[in-house]
Amino acid sequence: MTITLVKPIRGTHTQKFRSIKDLPPLIIGGAVFNYIYTSDPAGIPAYDLLDLAFKNGLLALDTSPYYGRSEELLGKALKQLEDKWERESYFICTKAGRIGEKEFDYSKDGVRKSVLRSLERLNTTYLDLVYMHDVEFVTEEEIYDALKELRLMKDEGLVKNIGISGYPVKLLYRVALQCNTNYSGTIGPLDAVLSYSNGCLQNTILYDLYQDFFDKCGIQKLMNGSILSMSLLNSRKTLDFHPASQELKDKIAEIAEYLKVNHNNLELADLSTRFAYMTWLFGSSNKEVGFHDLTWNQNCSIVLGVSGIEELEAAISNYWLVKENIGNVNDKDQILFTKVKRRLGPKHYNETWESGLEQHNNY
Repeated sequence: MTITLVKPIRGTHTQKFRSIKDLPPLIIGGAVFNYIYTSDPAGIPAYDLLDLAFKNGLLALDTSPYYGRSEELLGKALKQLEDKWERESYFICTKAGRIGEKEFDYSKDGVRKSVLRSLERLNTTYLDLVYMHDVEFVTEEEIYDALKELRLMKDEGLVKNIGISGYPVKLLYRVALQCNTNYSGTIGPLDAVLSYSNGCLQNTILYDLYQDFFDKCGIQKLMNGSILSMSLLNSRKTLDFHPASQELKDKIAEIAEYLKVNHNNLELADLSTRFAYMTWLFGSSNKEVGFHDLTWNQNCSIVLGVSGIEELEAAISNYWLVKENIGNVNDKDQILFTKVKRRLGPKHYNETWESGLEQHNNY
C-alpha cells in the first residue's frame, strides 16, 4: 500500500448526522481494546486512531462494555478530541446485555444501567446506536424484553437507534422479523443488525438473507463485522480464543502460505479485506457488479478492528484500491477469490461453529 491512497472516504467534520443511513461505509471497531486481542489495551493509540479515522471520513466507532476497557479508553480519546471534532459530527455505537464471557444481564434494569454507564464512559448525552449484544446467549423472551427497554430509551432520546448483534445469522433474522411483526407495537422494526464472521472470504452466509432483512424485517442498516473472522483470515497464528475447528484453522493457514508463495507474497488479510469491500460495500449481496466506477451501497457498512495507524492506513488504502480498481486489482482478485473458495472446498467454505444456546443454532 502507498500513503497516497490514504484519503477521505466521505465528508469530514462539517457533516452533521441526521439519520442512521449517514453511517460511513467503514466504522472503527473497539473490540481490539480488549485483553483477548492485546496484552496492553491502553497502549493502542486511541486518540491518533480516531483523529486519523475522522479526518478520512470514518466518522463512527463501535464498542461495548464487554470489550474490557474499550468504552473507557475511547471515551477518554473523544474527550481529548472535543475541540477538533464536535459531538454531532461523529456516530457512537455501543452495546448492552453482555458483561463477561459467561455473564449476561438482559433485564430491563440491567439494560438501562448499561446505557447510562456507557453515556458516562463515552462522555456523551446520547448514543447514536445501541445493540443488544450477542443475543444467541439468552432466551428469545429475554431478547424482546431487553429490546422493549431500549425502545423506551429511544423514545426518551437517550438512544437514537436500536438493534441486535450476534453470530447465528438465522437467529438475527428471526428476531428482527419478530420485532417488525409480532412486536411491532412495543419494539417495532430494528434500525440495525450487526453480524460478524458471516460476511467474509471464508463465509458468506449473511449475503443469503441480505434482501429479506430489508424487505421483511424493515431494518435500515445491515452491518458486517469481523471481516477477518476474529484473526482467522491472516497469515499470523489465529488467536487462542477462536472457536473455529482446528481443521478449519489449519486449512486457512495452508491457504495463507499458498498465497504468499505463489502470488508475490500476498497477505491473506489484504485479500480478505478487499473481498469484503467488493462484495459487501459495493456488491449489495450476491449480485454481479462491474469492477469500475463502483458505488457504495448505503444499506451496508463494515466494522473494522484496527489496533494501529498502519492497520488503519492499510484498510483505507484497500478501500480505494477496490473502489477505483487501481492496477486492475479487482479483476486479479476475482481469480484469487475463486481459488481460495476452491481450496476451502465444500467442507470449509461457509463452515460455522456453535455459539450461544443450543436452540439458537438449529434454525
